[in-house]
Amino acid sequence: MSKAGALDLASGLGGKIEKAEVLSAVEQYERYHVFYGGEEEERKANYTDMVNKYYDLVTSFYEFGWGESFHFAPRWNGESLKESIKRHEHFLALQLGLKPGHKVLDVGCGIGGPLREIARFSSTSVTGINNNEYQITRGKELNRIAGVEKTCNFVKADFMKMPFPDSAFDAVYAIEATCHAPDAYGCYKEIYRVLKPGQYFAAYEWCMTDSFDPNNSEHQKIKAEIEIGDGLPDIRLTGQCLEALKEAGFEIIWEKDLAVGSPLPWYLPLDTSHFSLSSFRLTSVGRFITRNMVKALEFVGLAPKGSQRVQDFLEKAAEGLVEGGRKEIFTPMYFFLARKPLSESQ
Repeated sequence: MSKAGALDLASGLGGKIEKAEVLSAVEQYERYHVFYGGEEEERKANYTDMVNKYYDLVTSFYEFGWGESFHFAPRWNGESLKESIKRHEHFLALQLGLKPGHKVLDVGCGIGGPLREIARFSSTSVTGINNNEYQITRGKELNRIAGVEKTCNFVKADFMKMPFPDSAFDAVYAIEATCHAPDAYGCYKEIYRVLKPGQYFAAYEWCMTDSFDPNNSEHQKIKAEIEIGDGLPDIRLTGQCLEALKEAGFEIIWEKDLAVGSPLPWYLPLDTSHFSLSSFRLTSVGRFITRNMVKALEFVGLAPKGSQRVQDFLEKAAEGLVEGGRKEIFTPMYFFLARKPLSESQ
């Protein structure tokens, strides 16, 4: 039940930002990033503002092109993008060992596509934490439409400082979300705090792989394109995430880059040489139509000034993601399953 039409896209552009302020917000967001002279430390220090601006600006585009679940997935031959995304979410629920009645936390839940799918799949109650007011408003409406408002809810808060008591949840997961955290250890430590002893935390992380060379200018350019196009203060290496988990107190059950060995490349939906009717809006033709539609909507005043600029940096992100995937220096699905010990001495 996602928004589908051009007018819906236009009405959502800018999120909770006043329409007259969208262009200014775009300019402020751009200045955080390398292409506009921004520094990593500034992005980390101002991550709340940067990430909020990002999701106010891009959520309508994401829902228009991608649906309710804003993430990638490994994909089998003959499987649609939508099917692979659902299977990716079900896999996470199975790894966590979710049981009916469990109280689950989705860290960085977006508009709640995975939250609703996992709640229905596992008969659990899922709380989504998100610091973006527009996404929560949209998510609540989608919960109502799906009829899951009694088992799924949202809390507006920073996942670096969660307003939950210790040991409040039977399971915690994050899907391509904690990459927005300025400090992996701080984020994982907070997740550790709210998780019950003996229970599990699973995540898909955006990471640079061991093939990434920080001294390679092309690799650095790809990394910078992904950061500006996806609201990231920095992209960590897989090993850095693993070490942060251990430092936070977690026991690592298993971990793997699920992009490795996927029958179809995860970046296929963004590859301009690929054509698909089922995900037409993501193809080169679909993106060309969207780009010109946004330009026209902005010209006639139905979309706020600055909308085309948002489309531009999302296109830049797509280019960086595809090249990062082809060169195997970036993955959006570094998976890990971690357990909080029953006692601190374990």
